[in-house]
Amino acid sequence: MVHGILAARREGGKGMPTPMATILFIDDDDPLRMLCQTALEGAGYRVLTAESGPQGLRLLQHQEVDLALVDIFMPSMDGLEVIQLLHKTRPACKIIAMSGSSWEWDYLDTAKHLGANDTLKKPFSLQALLDAVSSQLK
Repeated sequence: MVHGILAARREGGKGMPTPMATILFIDDDDPLRMLCQTALEGAGYRVLTAESGPQGLRLLQHQEVDLALVDIFMPSMDGLEVIQLLHKTRPACKIIAMSGSSWEWDYLDTAKHLGANDTLKKPFSLQALLDAVSSQLK
């Protein structure tokens, strides 16, 4: 039954294939990255992953993406810097900032001011993730 629902979602429910949105998921937390990739791919999205801001930006040199999910706190380049660069160089790309810091609201609010379209506070449910992604890709 779930497979049928996912197939209908991918086909727009009318038998006509819809273009598959491409999502870039940037987070240094390996288990979270893999879990979210599996959930998003199960919902019919094409998912690229990166464990750091620089790796994510390198992927963008060769790939077009519709949406980027970006963790705020990562080594080597924080998510706020990635969001600024994405907003400037890929204005059509939707951005969702993620954070689990105890000060997350300050950082998530800053992320919105820097160009993020939405935010997710960690820990979040897979349903919250899918809802946020779906909302941005409408």
